[in-house]
Amino acid sequence: MGIIGILILFFVGLPILIGFLLYFIPKRLGYPKTGKYLSITFGLVVIVFLLLNIFEDQLFTKSNAKQLLVEEGFYLKDDFKINENKSMWSIGDYYHKFVLKISEQDKRIIINEITHSANFKRIDLKTEDNLMYYGFADTQSNVMQVLNYEKKEFFVREYFKPAEKEGYAPEFRIISIDKKENILIFEDVDR
Repeated sequence: MGIIGILILFFVGLPILIGFLLYFIPKRLGYPKTGKYLSITFGLVVIVFLLLNIFEDQLFTKSNAKQLLVEEGFYLKDDFKINENKSMWSIGDYYHKFVLKISEQDKRIIINEITHSANFKRIDLKTEDNLMYYGFADTQSNVMQVLNYEKKEFFVREYFKPAEKEGYAPEFRIISIDKKENILIFEDVDR
């Protein structure tokens, strides 16, 4: 209960305190209108920030999806549809997943990139479940690592990106291409 109380105090109490200070300090100095405008502006900024976080999944666009794929070296040439988008977070963890319906040509190009990479492997079905997120030899490394492999139902490229700073979580990104359908699944996991 102590951690929850601290979080409530930080995320609710601190913005309220700042809003009051932005109003009362200028008012005490003889500028009541300035205090009013500062506190209203700060309140609007906090509300916009909250709304952007609450509606993050609904505001996700095709250009956001393209940008995340470009970061991992995949370029979609044809139009696509966002079938699903969801993100979740908790203290220290973040998970984002989106599913795209892509063209047959884009699917072939991405599968070709995965299968013709230097470290491509076909995974034994018995070990398949253990590979995701843990297939990297050294997750303590400061070097980005990439795995390319084929499973029963998907072609997969996994990225491990080390934490940018000490105390931050490393990032895992998994891009899966369905073998039967023109579906691309992107998962971003920060642990």
